[in-house]
This record gives sequence, C-alpha cells and structure tokens, in this order.
Amino acid sequence: MKPKHILLVVFLFSTLNGFTQAVWEVNFVRNANPVNPNNQLWKTLSSTEKPIVIGVPMGMFVAGLITKNKDLQIDAYETAAGLVITTLATQSLKAIVKRPRPYRTYADIYPDEMDDSYSFPSGHTSSVFFIATSLALTCKKWYITVPAFTWATGVGYSRMYLGQHYPSDVFVGAVVGAGSAYASHWLNKKFFLRKKKITQLP
Repeated sequence: MKPKHILLVVFLFSTLNGFTQAVWEVNFVRNANPVNPNNQLWKTLSSTEKPIVIGVPMGMFVAGLITKNKDLQIDAYETAAGLVITTLATQSLKAIVKRPRPYRTYADIYPDEMDDSYSFPSGHTSSVFFIATSLALTCKKWYITVPAFTWATGVGYSRMYLGQHYPSDVFVGAVVGAGSAYASHWLNKKFFLRKKKITQLP
C-alpha cells in the first residue's frame, strides 16, 4: 500500500466516523468481550505493548554499540523516529475524532479497566503494528516478520476482547502504525543512507 493510499484510508475513517461505528462493530465487540474480561492470554498480550515497543529500538541500539554495527544503530534511530511519528499521528486523530470508548456508550460492554482517553484509533494497535512493520522493513527475515505480525494481530484483538476498542479503531491503528514505519524507513533511506553513501565516495 502506497503512502497516499494509507492517508486516504485514515482520512475516510476519521471523517466518516459516524458510519464506521456500524451495528456489526458493536456486535463484534459484544461477542468478543465477556462480562469479566480476565482471560490471561489476552490481558498479557495487551500488556506486552509498551515493553516491546520501547525495548526493540533500545535493544537494537545497544546491540549496535556492542557489535560496533553502524547500520544497526541507524535502524534503531529509524525505529525511534517512526515511533514518534505513529504516536503523534495516533494522538492527533484521537483529539480530532473524539470517539468514546465502547463501554462509555454501551452498558453491556465491559472494560478490563477504565480509560479516559478516546477510542479512535487504537494506540496499542498503532504501536505494535509500527514495530512489526519496522522489523519487516529492516530485518527482512520471515522468522522475525511472521511472529511480529502474529503478536501485533493478537494485541489488536485483545483490545476488543478487553472492551477498549471497536474493529475500526484497531484497523486504522494498524494502518497508522504501518504507515509510520514506511514513513520513517523512507526518511532513513533518503537522508541517513544517502549521507552515508556520499561520505563513502572517494
């Protein structure tokens, strides 16, 4: 998906928010969300978002320092920059759209915990899909990419199981995260790698 297509998807979902919260979305969350959402698999998956999202760029940078691998250090910078992009994009959309979380609107949807922030898009999902896409772009190894996207998908589903988000929140969160990864990768190739090639010229 090209960057302009990603922007179009996000724009449509953010401006037509009243249409995206369809009956099927509410029913999907109702079916996924139990009265007492305490399944440890989904709660644990959801809680892995912050440590992994922060740990991946830090781990890459430390490994690059230890092994004196400049390329790995640049990949760490790329990942950190993309994380800033996806966070800003997600928080901006939340402030613009201001969609309440499902349990704020429907009494028969039960959250694992109360959250005062807005629902659209899912911040957890944007972060984990950013990391998964970033790893796919920098590592390009299936045994890293497949588990990364499996984990990201699991986190996305967990946010609905826990009553925190609608499917469109999760979908757009994934698009924002993936788009941010592509944006930071493009910036890396355009500036850092270009500068590296210039400095290596005789």
